[in-house]
Amino acid sequence: MADHHTHVQDFFTARAADWDTRFPDDAPAYAAAVEALALRPGDAVLDAGCGTGRALPALRNAVGPQGTVLGADLTPAMLQTAVRAGRDRSGRLLLADVARLPLRNASLDAVFGAGLISHLAHPGPDLAELARVVRPGGQLALFHPIGRAALAARHGRRITDDDLRAEPNLRPLLARSGWRLDSYTDEDARFLALAVRAD
Repeated sequence: MADHHTHVQDFFTARAADWDTRFPDDAPAYAAAVEALALRPGDAVLDAGCGTGRALPALRNAVGPQGTVLGADLTPAMLQTAVRAGRDRSGRLLLADVARLPLRNASLDAVFGAGLISHLAHPGPDLAELARVVRPGGQLALFHPIGRAALAARHGRRITDDDLRAEPNLRPLLARSGWRLDSYTDEDARFLALAVRAD
């Protein structure tokens, strides 16, 4: 686990300063994904693995001033970039591992995770930890601003059958972790899997 955390932190620390400039046109995709969660004013939502906090303004708009917006990330440099961008005004930033969240059971209405699943050390238990902090009937959005094929092409790779984000893999993984996959979109312009916390 420590090795995995070090690897993730090293990867993102090296990229934190220019992360937002590498992906300058993603804001509308983030906003559309947040909209798909159908959050209500006053809701409590976590951006798990929030990085530089690009989803936080959209999440704040969705839950309003009375809602609770949290952003948790493992990498201090990413959170520092979020603060420099002023995104800490949209939500409270937590230096935390999404596998061990400092939150009460069933304290949230939803979790948003952009690009999260490929960085989880133990996807099943880690998704179960996200389920722990969400009330029954609450939601999970697993999002990426481009689809699996486009992302693989960007990295000079092909999609493989063992890709966790493939629907035949993701659906049972979520089910074992306390979630029910409700909708699944994988197209060039967006990857979005929406799941509901099982009772």
